[in-house]
Amino acid sequence: MRIGITCYPTYGGSGVVATELGIELAALGHEVHFISYSAPFRLNGRNEGIFYHEVPVSNYPLFEFPPYDLALASRMAEVAEFYDLDLLHVHYAIPHSVSALLARQMLARSGRRLPFVTTLHGTDITLVGLDRSYLPITRHSIQESDGVTSISKYLKEKTLADFGLERPIEVITNFVNCDVYAPIRDETERARARRHLAAPEDAILMHLSNFRPVKRVIDVIRIFAAVAREIPAQLVMIGDGPDRSAAEWLAHDLGIHTHVHFLGKQERVSELLPLADLLLLPSQLESFGLAALEAMACKVPSIATHVGGLPEVVEHGVTGLLYAPGEVEAMARGALELLGDRQRFSRMRDAARRDAQKRFCASLVVPQYVRYYEQVLKN
Repeated sequence: MRIGITCYPTYGGSGVVATELGIELAALGHEVHFISYSAPFRLNGRNEGIFYHEVPVSNYPLFEFPPYDLALASRMAEVAEFYDLDLLHVHYAIPHSVSALLARQMLARSGRRLPFVTTLHGTDITLVGLDRSYLPITRHSIQESDGVTSISKYLKEKTLADFGLERPIEVITNFVNCDVYAPIRDETERARARRHLAAPEDAILMHLSNFRPVKRVIDVIRIFAAVAREIPAQLVMIGDGPDRSAAEWLAHDLGIHTHVHFLGKQERVSELLPLADLLLLPSQLESFGLAALEAMACKVPSIATHVGGLPEVVEHGVTGLLYAPGEVEAMARGALELLGDRQRFSRMRDAARRDAQKRFCASLVVPQYVRYYEQVLKN
């Protein structure tokens, strides 16, 4: 198949999943065309069977805000026509599904059919899509999609309820390449790799996100502070965003800043996660929890929250520990108890890797997308 993919090409979960999906599809022999305002950051030059088409957006004095959605629709239609695409797959409803709907209508005028699949990722439904300014058009574009998928059962049920939809939505979970995201099996090699972050006796806790308020990075710092009072530990903060400065200030105010390492945005997350003992993910809401899954594949349990789709990924007491948002002290206690019980900790690490392999490997999930594309084309 020849598949067009549109996503936000940044460090958010929807862009990560869309990019990894394109890479996996190309590895299966499909031709993948990314259509966006910049190249997705995780492509990393792996271009066999992958093509990128930039969406140019012109700035005119008449426009206070450049109409990206219209430029995107035009580019989608052009790429579909020039490269004879079989379908478009858009990630994140706003504005991508609206643009795909316009592109489909444009091509229909010349007698060409261009189906499009919309994948719902989270805040396009739970936050932005519910804004009264966007709700009617979001509902319309989802309803008019030739196929709709969501990344969790939670998100499917919320979409149907909040948008009053009756159309079918297929749940196809996020996934991880279990060969790329994998533990370092040689403990001597792992200990050597950890040296640049921590002393041998230190526990390493990690956090990975886009540092938005919903991720509660202030809670991450407070959880770590409580842990560091009891045991030698280091905290590695991967990512960037609006709450980074507040987190840095809090680390200084609590006197733990020499133990907290802000690495910023990182392309090779798969090389950092295996160095961690625990992932801290105290989010206010997660529609899936991709960071938790990536950590699980690397044999790293999560201290996370029992919200949204996270319980569909992390099994409490088996592959991680789940708490209510804001339960900082309880999360710190849970982390300390787990790190202090080596047998339980070892069992949980093994279970995390095993569960990721059993349920979420790309080799299991990506074929579900292929079958869904075939179903949409057949219909």
